[in-house]
Amino acid sequence: MGGSGGGSRSATVAHFFYRITAFRKEASGHHRGSLVSELKTKQNDASVEGFLGAVDNERRREDSFTVLELMKRITGEEPRMWGTAIVGFGTYRYRYASGRSGEWPRIGFSPRKQSLTVYVMPGFSSYDELLSRLGKHRTGKSCLYINKLADVDMGVLEDLIRNSLETMSEKYPE
Repeated sequence: MGGSGGGSRSATVAHFFYRITAFRKEASGHHRGSLVSELKTKQNDASVEGFLGAVDNERRREDSFTVLELMKRITGEEPRMWGTAIVGFGTYRYRYASGRSGEWPRIGFSPRKQSLTVYVMPGFSSYDELLSRLGKHRTGKSCLYINKLADVDMGVLEDLIRNSLETMSEKYPE
């Protein structure tokens, strides 16, 4: 999976959601014989506060509101819902070598059942030092999984978010 402007790590999460949606549609009999042609996880007008307020796990709900305020302060932007379960800030447009393109948040998070997931779009290859100081966490390609905020250093998390946004601004100028 190639992309413009160097590696396409920042489009990895969007591509993952595109493929999952396509698989689900195909498996359910909708859209037989072809993959869905567009990303289904899009920015919408659903209530961020309503979504976070409905999180069952009390600690995860409280941690989500803490991350919400942190990201609002860092980005200076209002949060938007992306699909039904992602809170995002800002947007950027990506384009694959194939020509397929889409839009995705510059930074975001989701209070998933297993962990609080922070979407660090550039990935983690440049953040080894920060990650070594963060505390208890796991990572995927562009996903930072935190069980509870009490397990991590909030100053380091803030630095990681700021650095991610700076990288995104360099790679995808507004």
